[in-house]
Amino acid sequence: MGSKRLDRRELLKSGAALAGGMTIGAVAPAMGQTQASEAGHGPASPPMIRGDEAKIIAYGDRSKHVTSVRIPHGGRPSPDNFGLTFHVASPLQDSVGVITPSSLHYFATTRGSFLPDIDPNTHSLMIHGLVDRPLTFTMADLKRLPSVTRLHFIECAGNRTSRRAKTVQESHGMTSNAEWTGVLLSTLLKECGLKGGASWFVAEGVEEVKGASSMPIAKAMDDCMIAYGMNGEAVRPQNGFPLRLMVPGFEGIFHTKWLRRIKVVDRYYMNYNDFGHLDRDPKVAALEYQIGPKSVITFPSGSQQLPGKGSYEISGLAWSGGGAIRKVEISTDGGKKWNNAEFKGTPQRMAHARFSYQWNWDGNEAELLSRCTDEVGQVQPTREQVAKYWNVPFNESYSPPGLDNTIQPWQVARDGRVTNGLA
Repeated sequence: MGSKRLDRRELLKSGAALAGGMTIGAVAPAMGQTQASEAGHGPASPPMIRGDEAKIIAYGDRSKHVTSVRIPHGGRPSPDNFGLTFHVASPLQDSVGVITPSSLHYFATTRGSFLPDIDPNTHSLMIHGLVDRPLTFTMADLKRLPSVTRLHFIECAGNRTSRRAKTVQESHGMTSNAEWTGVLLSTLLKECGLKGGASWFVAEGVEEVKGASSMPIAKAMDDCMIAYGMNGEAVRPQNGFPLRLMVPGFEGIFHTKWLRRIKVVDRYYMNYNDFGHLDRDPKVAALEYQIGPKSVITFPSGSQQLPGKGSYEISGLAWSGGGAIRKVEISTDGGKKWNNAEFKGTPQRMAHARFSYQWNWDGNEAELLSRCTDEVGQVQPTREQVAKYWNVPFNESYSPPGLDNTIQPWQVARDGRVTNGLA
């Protein structure tokens, strides 16, 4: 047996020598390990990053070559007369995947208020009103309870198609998607016990201009979350540290930040946040809570440039307050023909879904559109369809009432420049 094993070993050695064309014992360098000075050709090794060692260790920096930033956004000048920025939009045009980094997550203020500086060791959440046992929960109390981790988007009512927007950040940057961790509100309400007649609840934050919103108790018992975690770390101050209310699928203003109090009540209460966000027309009011099915192409999108004809991956995001996205369609000819896109991963309920479609651009003018369908069968509409629903004349300056989830077109010129198709 020993001689056979030796013969086999010698045979393998001789075979390796013949196949490799080198002497036994010589080792070829791994790909990319040959120094340019040794090889005499090829790119030189890049310089090493000589940053602040303590800063690199304490909280990692991104590459200096990655320059995605948020921008001021909203219905009034920023900064305002008090030096405050109203809303800040996320750079969707640079996004990949479905999770928005915490540092690039959009945020909105309540009438431009300053960010509260809250000590989590002294912060608490009170639940009272129509409950059997009014309770106050400290942060330590909340973290002892069973937790959940879920992907959810948040979107501001100001996120809407606009002829003035030059980029997708300007038109749709007031939405972001993160992984949230916390305790279901239903868990806390069961601890307190709901009294008969409890049909609404009011959530209040700590900001200087008191933010409060009224929501149905059925939503609270369904999927609302008291979140203390965001993308694997504590919620950022701009997003409500140490606690924020997550109301999946509802307009962003209901996701109360810096949450400190929840009152269970038997009727709808008109609060500061609700004023101006509801309409007397019941059809409009019905559209003010839940975000409709919505999608937008992030590449290629406004102000981007295609270098020349050829194959490109059209990519974008789709989401709905009605549940998970079930289908996304892409048109490259202004809506004459639609093609099914593919999902990058499995769409989650009330979360962004990444879609893509491989497109061979022939160098001619094109108009790119996306539309989505959610799990309850709702289909994203065009602006013309929304105008027809409201029975009003349609023109280029038409702006849909309520939460705008209409299709955003991008126009591709012959030279590859991409512009807003509504302009």
